[in-house]
Amino acid sequence: QVQLVESGGGLVQAGGSLRLSCTASRSVSRFNAMGWYRQAPGKQRELVAIITAGGTTNYADSVKGRFTISRVVSMYLQMNSLKPEDTAVYYCAAEVVAGQWSWGQGTQVTVTS
Repeated sequence: QVQLVESGGGLVQAGGSLRLSCTASRSVSRFNAMGWYRQAPGKQRELVAIITAGGTTNYADSVKGRFTISRVVSMYLQMNSLKPEDTAVYYCAAEVVAGQWSWGQGTQVTVTS
């Protein structure tokens, strides 16, 4: 069982920045892909960004150019130029083995206008 813990969420004004961290109970280098997802009230969970073991990244169109995903000791999501529509609970996920994902409990990000 892999435990993932997110941190770094909070309240920020539009245009501001936040950096989310995802700490795992084992080395992140052992995971296949890792990703950040988010779920806003009344909406389905959506992919924000994903990074493979080889470092290839992919982003949702809505965050391209503003968010950056990285993984070193932990996984991170640098979020710049935040917008009110970025408000959501952000979840960390890791593909422990092919097709099997573990999830964190989520961290709230609230962007005010």
